[in-house]
Amino acid sequence: QVQVVESGGGSVQPGGSLRLSCEVSGSSAVPVDWHRQAPGNQRELVARLIDGGAKTAYSDSVSGRFTVSIDSAKNTMYLQMNSLKSDDTAVYFCKAYQPGPNGPVYYFGQGTQVTVSS
Repeated sequence: QVQVVESGGGSVQPGGSLRLSCEVSGSSAVPVDWHRQAPGNQRELVARLIDGGAKTAYSDSVSGRFTVSIDSAKNTMYLQMNSLKSDDTAVYFCKAYQPGPNGPVYYFGQGTQVTVSS
């Protein structure tokens, strides 16, 4: 059974930093994306690992401030968030990918809350 566990969220002042972690265990699933969802908004993709982390991609709203990385030995993905803004306040979710007999299978964790406020 695949488990996706996010951690590292919390409260921080504008301009501060946080580092989120996503540990994936069970079967052959690997972490691939960070998403976030603010109250009243749809879930949005903010960062993606491509080709196992050889490349990365970011939404315009976080590009230049967030960095996604992976420790493949630990099957753990990270999101370093710098220069945080109030608009970054959201629940952050990790998405994991596993190939399946009928196509790719995706899993989300329970999320970790990030609150940016003075």
